[in-house]
Amino acid sequence: MESLVYAVKPERRARLTTGVILGVLLVALEGTVVATAMPRVIRDLGGAELYSLPFTFYLLSMTLSGPLWGRLSDLWGRRTPYCWAVGLFLLGSALSGASWDMMTLIAARTLQGLGAGGVQTLNLTLIGECYPMAERARVQAYISVVWGLSSAIGPLAGGLITDVLSWRAVFWLALPVGVAALSLVGSAYPRSAGYRRGSRLDVPGALWFACSGAMLLYGLERHLWGLTGAAAALLLMLPCIEAHQPVPLVPVHAFRDRFLRGSLLGNYLGGMAFFGAVAFIPLWGQVALGRSAAEAGLLLTPLSGGWTLSGALAARWLPRWGAVRLVRLGAALIVIGFSAWAALSRAPFGVQMLCGILIGAGMGQVMIALLISTQEAARRDELGVITALVFFARNVGGAMGTALMSALLGQALFEVRHLLERFPLLLAFAACLGLLLWGVSGSLQGPATNARAPDPEQAPQGATGSRAPNAANAPHLPNAESRPAPAPDRGPIEAP
Repeated sequence: MESLVYAVKPERRARLTTGVILGVLLVALEGTVVATAMPRVIRDLGGAELYSLPFTFYLLSMTLSGPLWGRLSDLWGRRTPYCWAVGLFLLGSALSGASWDMMTLIAARTLQGLGAGGVQTLNLTLIGECYPMAERARVQAYISVVWGLSSAIGPLAGGLITDVLSWRAVFWLALPVGVAALSLVGSAYPRSAGYRRGSRLDVPGALWFACSGAMLLYGLERHLWGLTGAAAALLLMLPCIEAHQPVPLVPVHAFRDRFLRGSLLGNYLGGMAFFGAVAFIPLWGQVALGRSAAEAGLLLTPLSGGWTLSGALAARWLPRWGAVRLVRLGAALIVIGFSAWAALSRAPFGVQMLCGILIGAGMGQVMIALLISTQEAARRDELGVITALVFFARNVGGAMGTALMSALLGQALFEVRHLLERFPLLLAFAACLGLLLWGVSGSLQGPATNARAPDPEQAPQGATGSRAPNAANAPHLPNAESRPAPAPDRGPIEAP
């Protein structure tokens, strides 16, 4: 399968990249600006007991819809699902701003989350498809910077808009950004680019995945361990359901690839360690350290800043160093950062922020290296769903980490003495997860090559041009019997 690099003209690629970056901005800002506006929303609409549900349903629908959007884009091409996803997101944003009670807001946020799952997945799928490795690393660096800046300025922007205008304007802020992203991507991406037109979505598999995934995330959210175990068992049965489908939702054969299995496990462990700990760091700053909410929030800034800077650097280093080295380096930084914080939990505030920088830098290295390399190894007609599964594994890991660390801390979260005793244990647990992540890096060495496979049917119309053979566009054959002789290590990825 040829890349779309030559199907998308340079001037179109510039528009496409701008649209994708605006799409990243759209989702990144929505995850931060709304939190600042919610107290004012509760004051106007009431329903304080429902405070967390707009966030919960947004994240739930975003997490579960990602693989569905990814698979739809694999079947029908990226352009139409992307436009639908942005349209749903904007409709949800408009309805959220016009909400007249909390139930309406929850329903609108759920709709917005359905669109966000597609926008998040397809943004990076488009970049993975339309750029060769060397250029994709540069674009991914831009995306990391935009995401980091959005996370940093989002709370401040949300507060200012709420104070100066209204909390409704916080939701409506997304409308011009989304329209611009929709028009740029819709006009730049080739209309004829598609893979299996006429193929139908695997509806039984999609329903099975959505229901079992919703049960899993709800069980983790509410600490219902019996429901969580049953949901996990149902998810593990999905390959049996998919085995008889001509075009399954989740390509079961792809899990024969050792690198993909290692990548998903690495994202799961990284999400468990990082997002599980992050959920309780502001609590630590306010209750145990006696800081204000704003000062406690500063403990999160080094983590997001370290992730942003390290992710931008990792995207540039990946073609030279390869995934294995970057994942091992990142996992080592995660272990060192969490271990040092556990040992120095009563150290000055600045020392704890330095530990946060190490943790964020490690996560940036690991997540970017795994994402780009997994995309490079995926078949093109499965690129969307594989990209979505990476995010799904990371989000489920974060939910699992939050639930386990909440159980580790116990019920007395607001007792200073209790928190001083238990929080270092939480950090030590996160460090152990980092060690497991370092061990998983060994599974990234295998026969997987560094580019996606030829399509089993035919290249999409409009994908023209040829590329000189090199390590970055060698065919990746998912069946072991049809692969070339395995290489001893995945190694550095050659830039085209």
